[in-house]
Amino acid sequence: MFTGIITTQGKFKGYLQQRSIIMIESESIIAELLIGESLAVDGVCLSLADKKKNIGYFHLSQETKTKTTLGHLPTGWSLNLEPPLRLESFLSGHLVTGHVDGTGKIIHFAHRPPGKRIRVKYNPALRPFLIPKGSIALNGVSLTIAQLTPSYFECELIPLTLTTTNLGQLKVGHEVNLECDIIGKYMYNLLSKLGLLGLQNRINHD
Repeated sequence: MFTGIITTQGKFKGYLQQRSIIMIESESIIAELLIGESLAVDGVCLSLADKKKNIGYFHLSQETKTKTTLGHLPTGWSLNLEPPLRLESFLSGHLVTGHVDGTGKIIHFAHRPPGKRIRVKYNPALRPFLIPKGSIALNGVSLTIAQLTPSYFECELIPLTLTTTNLGQLKVGHEVNLECDIIGKYMYNLLSKLGLLGLQNRINHD
């Protein structure tokens, strides 16, 4: 479990074994991790398989390569890194599992001094889990949805986010990993199992 508060970035160093292993360099976090422990990498929960000096080796499943950005990174790309949440840690962001729901595409940036506003196009299948002023994780960064439409959402990026995460390096056309709020996903699943979603739809149409 994570919070979406990023304090450290690492560098993508390359792939091994036909992109089934990703190499990540970090001077701080890698040294502290034990083999088998988890690390959120651009919002994706990975397990440390091996390490040599400051480079960690993590396995990538086919699911991860298909549904996240980690299977096609450019060499030297900065990665948002977050170690697992401890029981005594402050929950400054929101509950993030590191289980990415899919990717979105950056379609617009607007300068909002001192920060920026980012617009992200998303898969319509994720719409039930998104609400105005709700939480969303972009590349593992906990953000609040400022505006929501059927095809895109917008978030405000404060100066601290732009300097301490890789969101400040993104350009129009870049893909980002999206994780919707876990509470919303469980609620939607429960209501759909109970048939209450269909009831609400009928009420709305009557």
